[in-house]
Amino acid sequence: MIPRVVTVAGSDSGGGAGIQADLKTMLALGVHGMSVITAVTAQNSLGVQGAWELPVEAVRAQYRSVVDDIGVQAVKTGMLASAELVEAVAELISGTDAPAVVDPVGVSKHGDPLLAASALDSVRTKLLPAATVATPNLDEVAQLTGVRVESEDDLRRAAEAVLAYGPRWVLIKGGHLPVEAGRAGGSQAVDLLTDGSSEHWLRARRHDNRHTHGTGCTLASAIASGLAKGLTVPDAVTQAKEYVTGAIAAGFALGAGIGPVDHGWALREPHAG
Repeated sequence: MIPRVVTVAGSDSGGGAGIQADLKTMLALGVHGMSVITAVTAQNSLGVQGAWELPVEAVRAQYRSVVDDIGVQAVKTGMLASAELVEAVAELISGTDAPAVVDPVGVSKHGDPLLAASALDSVRTKLLPAATVATPNLDEVAQLTGVRVESEDDLRRAAEAVLAYGPRWVLIKGGHLPVEAGRAGGSQAVDLLTDGSSEHWLRARRHDNRHTHGTGCTLASAIASGLAKGLTVPDAVTQAKEYVTGAIAAGFALGAGIGPVDHGWALREPHAG
């Protein structure tokens, strides 16, 4: 049977991030994607014009509906909006026998808040301990731990701070590092994956493309897809990084602002891994 992955996240009406990006990624990577919608946003290439979270009972019902009948091999979480939703989702994934990839979404690509400040403690104490892999970017690391990453040398300290909250693995995404901070003349995007004992440094060429909406959602969904196929965490993250790097390179203009990455790039390039 085809591997099945459920995404628990918000809807992006512009189609570049959130549930829409997750399902496109899962299709491209050969798994069956299912969705539990936590919030609806009015969103386009310019930003988020509005957001409305769903009741906890609606989120719980969606989750139980697909997991109890169809089953899952991996879970991915994204925008959870409130402390109440964070805690409910943490309880749901803790009771599911499948790896969970937690993207602790705090703000949108445009800087719009997607998580209530009151929910941060619930992310730290409830959601992160339930994660197989947590995938914070540098802004989310600072939001959750207070650690500010200004150079590649700070990534290890950031990872230690996040791991202290209990995820089995953490992927610190260094894509937001200043260009001059990279050790390869700023030409590489550097991420650190670690479980506290082993380290995996992932490097990819930094593409000069401003159309990067949805990168975090896409990466987390790609990792979950790999885990659903039975890959180890390091292998799933490595393959996900390759997929996202290609999607960023193929990102395209849409609307008047920041366009999305291209989730279908690998389908048009069968030689690409």
